[in-house]
Amino acid sequence: MFQDSPIYDRLIAECGDVPAQVRREAERVSRELELVMRPAQSPGYDRPHSPGAGWQRTAMLPGPRPQ
Repeated sequence: MFQDSPIYDRLIAECGDVPAQVRREAERVSRELELVMRPAQSPGYDRPHSPGAGWQRTAMLPGPRPQ
């Protein structure tokens, strides 16, 4: 899509490949939701009771990236 685009290349160099990061994060969330939404398969299956159990914040905040 952006094969010969120096502007896009420069943005990637400065900010990282944000579309690829978003895509990976969306795929990760989708996989986690599949696991959570899947009905219990075996007796004694127990989901975590706290709303945030097992979740981690992995997104990077906007701004300069450490090098």
